[in-house]
Amino acid sequence: MPEKITAENILDNLVETISDKVQKQKAVSFFEEETSSSVTARFNRLFGRQKPVHHLLGGGKSADVLLWRNKKISASVLMGATAIWVLFEWLNYHFLTIVCFALVLGMLAQFFWVNISGLFNRSPSKVPRFVLPPEVFANIGTTVCANVNEALGLLQDISCGGKLKQLLVAVASLWVAAVIGSWCNLLTVLYIGFVAAHTLPVLYEKHEDKVDSFLNNVFQQLQNQYKKLDSGFLSKIPKGKFKGKKSE
Repeated sequence: MPEKITAENILDNLVETISDKVQKQKAVSFFEEETSSSVTARFNRLFGRQKPVHHLLGGGKSADVLLWRNKKISASVLMGATAIWVLFEWLNYHFLTIVCFALVLGMLAQFFWVNISGLFNRSPSKVPRFVLPPEVFANIGTTVCANVNEALGLLQDISCGGKLKQLLVAVASLWVAAVIGSWCNLLTVLYIGFVAAHTLPVLYEKHEDKVDSFLNNVFQQLQNQYKKLDSGFLSKIPKGKFKGKKSE
């Protein structure tokens, strides 16, 4: 009997230890999953987004081009923009010169096409007409107008909102843009923005966690510096209280 009781006690102890280990492992794994989910949530909250980068860029063909889903199309677009920038910036061509040269080459190509095809086929072939649809210009004008109105509305909201932090950020951003504009012309600024739009999103998508953690630390340091500036200088600025006259 004592040996049987001892064996049962040993089995019970083994079962208890195994169950305790399993529960601890479950608790640790649950804690790790919770911390990882909190970390990812913190990263997602860094830019105030809860959706992937592709969805934020529109989720269509433009997002595919910016994120290099089709490398041939993205490389072609980037090479075309680079060729235009080289022609106007390095080779000092003018827009009217480029347009005239393109029209001359197109007319010569069509002229030789019609005459050579008439010699071989005895009947001149019809040259396809190049017609631009009016919807293209209407869509471009609508998009530009909507973006300009949105930017102006945002600046007016910041200036009339009464938040000093947002006003300082907007003024600093415009000052940086003015300094960059004094270094180079508008075409170079547009080209830099175009290249950045075709390189930064795909790099951010590949190294999202590292970039988020780094920028999170930078933003925390900037917030600490702003708190020191606010407590030492900005909070001491007297704020005027404007009271409207009571209407009788």
